[in-house]
Amino acid sequence: MKLPKSEVEHIALLARIELTEAEKQHYADQLSAILGYVDELKKLNIKDVADVGQITGLTNQLAKDEIKGCELSRDELLKNAPMTERGYIKVKSVLGRET
Repeated sequence: MKLPKSEVEHIALLARIELTEAEKQHYADQLSAILGYVDELKKLNIKDVADVGQITGLTNQLAKDEIKGCELSRDELLKNAPMTERGYIKVKSVLGRET
C-alpha cells in the first residue's frame, strides 16, 4: 500500500510537527512499508493459534510494602529544604499565584 504524501502531511499536522519535503517523502516511504507489512500479516490464518500474553514464563516479583522509621528528625530534614515556613517545606506557587 503506497501512502500518499498528503496523508503524511495530515499526520504531521495532527502531531504538530513540521517536516521538510524530503522528510515527507522519507516518512511516506517508511509508513508505506509498515502498512504493507501489516497487510501481509492480515493474510495469515491465526484462527487456531492460542492467545499469548508473554513467552518468558516470568512473573512480577513485588516487594512487600513496609513502613520503616527515619533516622533524622523533622528539623534535620527541614534543614535540607531550600525554603521552609512554619515547619513545612515551602515551594514556589504551582498555579501562578502567590500565597
